[in-house]
Amino acid sequence: MRLRIFPSGLSAGTPRRWHAAGGWCSVRAWRSLGAAVLRVLAVWVVSTLTLLVLAGLLPDFRLQSPDGDSATFIASTAAIGAGVFGLLSAVVWPVLVRALLLVPALVLGTLVFFLNGSLLWLALSLVPYGNGSAEPGTAVVVAAAMSAASSATSTALAVRDDGAYRRRFARLADRRRRREGLGPAPRTPGTVFVQLDGVGYGVLREAVTGAGGEPPLMPALAAMYESTHRLTRWRTDWPSQTGASQLGILHGTNKDVPAFRWYEKESGEVLISNRPSGAAELQRRAVEETGDRGLLALDGASRGNLFSGGAGQVALVVSVAARRGRDNRSRAGYFAYFSDPANATRTAASFVAEVVRELVQAMRSRLRGDRPRVPRGGLYPLIRAFATVVQRDVVVAAVLGDVFSGRSAVFADLVAYDEVAHHSGPRGRDTRQVLRRLDRSVALIAKAAQRAPRPYRIVLLSDHGQSAGETFRRSYGLTLEDLVRAGCGLPVSRRVGRTPSGAEARSAARAALHRPEDGPPGEERTPSRSAGPVVLASGNLGLVSFPDVPGRMPAEQVDKRHPALLRTLADHPGIGFLLVHSERHGPVVLGAGGARHRLDTGEITGGRDPLAPYGPGAADAVRRTAGFRNAPDILINSAVDPESGSVHAFEQQIGSHGGLGGEQNEAFLLWPRELSSPAECGEDRGEDRGAAEELVGAERVHLVLRRWLNEAAGAADWAPPAARTGDGDALEHADREFPAANPA
Repeated sequence: MRLRIFPSGLSAGTPRRWHAAGGWCSVRAWRSLGAAVLRVLAVWVVSTLTLLVLAGLLPDFRLQSPDGDSATFIASTAAIGAGVFGLLSAVVWPVLVRALLLVPALVLGTLVFFLNGSLLWLALSLVPYGNGSAEPGTAVVVAAAMSAASSATSTALAVRDDGAYRRRFARLADRRRRREGLGPAPRTPGTVFVQLDGVGYGVLREAVTGAGGEPPLMPALAAMYESTHRLTRWRTDWPSQTGASQLGILHGTNKDVPAFRWYEKESGEVLISNRPSGAAELQRRAVEETGDRGLLALDGASRGNLFSGGAGQVALVVSVAARRGRDNRSRAGYFAYFSDPANATRTAASFVAEVVRELVQAMRSRLRGDRPRVPRGGLYPLIRAFATVVQRDVVVAAVLGDVFSGRSAVFADLVAYDEVAHHSGPRGRDTRQVLRRLDRSVALIAKAAQRAPRPYRIVLLSDHGQSAGETFRRSYGLTLEDLVRAGCGLPVSRRVGRTPSGAEARSAARAALHRPEDGPPGEERTPSRSAGPVVLASGNLGLVSFPDVPGRMPAEQVDKRHPALLRTLADHPGIGFLLVHSERHGPVVLGAGGARHRLDTGEITGGRDPLAPYGPGAADAVRRTAGFRNAPDILINSAVDPESGSVHAFEQQIGSHGGLGGEQNEAFLLWPRELSSPAECGEDRGEDRGAAEELVGAERVHLVLRRWLNEAAGAADWAPPAARTGDGDALEHADREFPAANPA
């Protein structure tokens, strides 16, 4: 039960003083206080009735002595128990939640139920009569029911009182601005950026317009699209993944980010974008490169992102996960949300329901014989439930708090769709349900913005799309690492040797190295995987690095060392092209049949352009990545079906992104009509047909979002940061101007 006393929440300018003539307190304040008291009493009554009903239904829960008591006595016990439980929830629960910050997030759902049940058991033991009792398992059920009932009652009463909402929002804004030494909430518009992770332009367009005559899958976004917003697409970089895209969007550069994970020869370690250490290092490099704190440096908040964007307020931000501090600790977002036991109970129940939903959906997929399909066991049901329930609830609640307190800029990432689409496909039945729930989250943010102390503009965008397709391993019977090792003439398992791709690669390697044929079929071979190249995968993008060779290994040296490797990879039917560096010609793209595309000159030799199936912007995207200082020795992009856009992920994913090919390279931008156009687009319903200029790359999107923020602040003469070369003076200036946003 929650005993939440709603303060009067007087709006800015309402007097909190005695009347000058008679010394009477404000009538408005008394009315607000009376309404708050009535709400508390209503919640208390509902909680008491809930206890009485559960005591009659559950055999292991009682509110009377074994000999029986009068109805009045039982009701008194229930009322006192409900009151004590409410007080414990208000006083003890926040302390318990702070302790939970040390617990892994995936364990949180189970602990919530048991801790809530422990509070109820303690409340019953504190009743003076000593007649209430409950078995441990029953206490968990009763506590969850009471939290749900009190939360529903409190919410229903508050929703009916629009004045209370407005006064509460104004009070929150006023309190925050007084704490930070700021003046009244500005009348200039604030901006909320909501990133729907992995939702491609085509998927979003179908969801807001309806596919096949069906009603829109996302009605809230459809209403925006029809009336107040415009929709356009933007083309991602290569790689097309969250680490590169979000770093470019929030910090203005994604230079030297060749994939989601890659091997760095200088340190001898694999850098992974979504690890705290990796994200922190990428953010540090971006700040050093631009000399600027980021998109959110001025009164901004970053929620659920990989990077902070220079925001002083962060929650669930990976790059600052290891930092300490009351305001900027990443897990502080959990405390702000789960300090309310009703939130904890509701989210924990939804977490369990989502785990069950995933198990049922995975079983149905197997029974239907869906193709493509990947294994969905192990920890995946828990990971999916965390992404679709816990992360969503905490991030949305944090955004609501930011809106109510009047922050100038908020950037939030909702990752639910991306996680589910990897395992269920970009247009699977499971992902449709996720899109519906994301639509409700956006609608909740939009409604809150209507009641905020300042006007807000809501911008929705994605960081990339997803391309469907059977995995490389399922299609060809071996992994990319198996193929690379076979092409190098290194030992592989017998399973790989029996596949057509593996047998061909090993035969080519043996012929190139003038080695004898395989021994008898029954001969035992013990493969050694300790030596050889480092092979990593990011969706349908593969990376090969030779750790013992400093710097980027030229293609000529690769051919000398492993004569069959490049041709084995380039001629494989599941691989579209390779990017290597030639000592003579610079960056070169290799394709099947000896085709070559020399990126510096644009010259194509030996056959058809290997980049032709990937669209007109492919050469520019590959050329840009070829200039990264930490690009691997060989970059591999899977083949793409020109008609369906399907690709082969080198990971266990049937919806993937990271390379080129298909819808993964088409992200979306849904923006208010009153903002300037991100590109010279056609005016027909805000679509980008006939666009004179295509929006390409995350860094370009960053400039657009910067322009919109400055339009809101009235700064029409804004220019990009001058210190694009990492000028030290500019970096020191940013530190002085935005000390709270310094991620160092």
